[in-house]
Amino acid sequence: MIKIYDTKAREKRPFVPVADDKVNMYVCGPTVYNYIHIGNARTFISFDTIRRYLIWRGYEVKFVQNITDVDDKIIKKANEEGRSASEVAAEYAQAFIDDMRAAGVMDPDVRPRATEEIGEMIALVEKLIEGGHAYEVEGDVYFAVRSYEGYGQLSGRNVDEMESGHRELRADGQGLEDRKRDPLDFALWKAAKPGEPSWDSPWGKGRPGWHIECSAMSKKYLGLPFDIHGGGADLAFPHHENERAQSEAAFGCTFSNYWMHGGMLQINHEKMSKSLGNFLLLRDVLKTTDARVLRMLMLQTHYRSPLDFSDERLGESEAMFTRLTNFVKNTAWLCANADGETTVDLVAYQKAIDDMCDSFIEAMDDDFNTAGALGAICSFVREANTILADAAVSSEDAAAVLAGADAVCDLLSVLGVDLNACEDEACDSSSEVVALAVELAGFTGCDAEGAIEALLARRAEARKEKNFALADAVRDRLGELGFVVEDTPQGARVSRA
Repeated sequence: MIKIYDTKAREKRPFVPVADDKVNMYVCGPTVYNYIHIGNARTFISFDTIRRYLIWRGYEVKFVQNITDVDDKIIKKANEEGRSASEVAAEYAQAFIDDMRAAGVMDPDVRPRATEEIGEMIALVEKLIEGGHAYEVEGDVYFAVRSYEGYGQLSGRNVDEMESGHRELRADGQGLEDRKRDPLDFALWKAAKPGEPSWDSPWGKGRPGWHIECSAMSKKYLGLPFDIHGGGADLAFPHHENERAQSEAAFGCTFSNYWMHGGMLQINHEKMSKSLGNFLLLRDVLKTTDARVLRMLMLQTHYRSPLDFSDERLGESEAMFTRLTNFVKNTAWLCANADGETTVDLVAYQKAIDDMCDSFIEAMDDDFNTAGALGAICSFVREANTILADAAVSSEDAAAVLAGADAVCDLLSVLGVDLNACEDEACDSSSEVVALAVELAGFTGCDAEGAIEALLARRAEARKEKNFALADAVRDRLGELGFVVEDTPQGARVSRA
């Protein structure tokens, strides 16, 4: 039984979807006025992993994520650059999609854009006015917070205690507080200002407030109630609180059954900010870091906990990735070179595989504990390396041994880490490896894998000829390029250091 920590309930609850075999899931997308940073990426990677696990567990998941392509920040950026807001939004919306794909995040099933759903938002605002939950003031429309009894339940705030600090809670522009009936009320529709994008409405030209878009789009594409609403912890208030209030006030039913919020990301134990000079864009990080390594760093911390990002932790994640990759490749090599009698304790090996799978599911069922799930995989690899050390495998038992590597690949793919998509083993050293093989082994090809095979063959010949200087040169020169040559009963093999 999957359990999910529900922000509103403030406890883990057994997951019971509206439909037995289907999950409807909405995760707030970006406001597209700049490239996304790794804090944004952490949220999207977390919910991508949750989505993948639910699919793996047999659910049919419908995943909706919006793009906010009209907003004060977009308009400000457009004015600064002398462009239209639509041009700015189009550029950064595509950049977001490109960055998500580069990070290994699956496309949503539906990706609605605010500017394409204005009619749905206007209809929702009209419904709120008709129900006495909203009112119009000179072209602006506000939600009457106190008309909805449950306001504050999601974020754990008391309405009466909010009033004294209302100015920092408002959602609209400067100087609009005294236009409201209550300082806590927030904008559903904003009257048009000169030079800003606007649409016709019953209240005159204007544009939607931020909160109304997610309510309108989730209702349209998922229906109410839907199963899971997710986003970063910074969205719990006011964005999600306001979404919930206006939706439940309008339709008289539960909006989302489970509210999930991801923890914030820090850089070297400090808040990420431009003023501190530690603001990292996802696309810049991916220029020097394998997306799977970055993902593994993020998954080593539970999605609800704060995550500290540092070069040291990135290095640790890369080392873990290399260990897992080497295990899979070495096991495949061992089975491909199966010969003679099996010396592996197959009973102990199969038990280790079963224990890994059970522990993985147990961790992920417990509010998607990816740290525990990764721990289960790494524990198995350590145990399997001990069992397979200096082992021989018969051709009849090769499939049983290979099952361990297959299980590791399968479980990592559930977390969005595809070891089967590993780049050429030589990675950035491919040209150097080929050059080395040409120099030491007379290699005439151009691929790194063939070059390594040629080097190992030449090293074996050199050892038979007692030309230990050449044999050592092959080993040492490969070492300089980041490879380790291991001698096994089945012959030499190469793995990443």
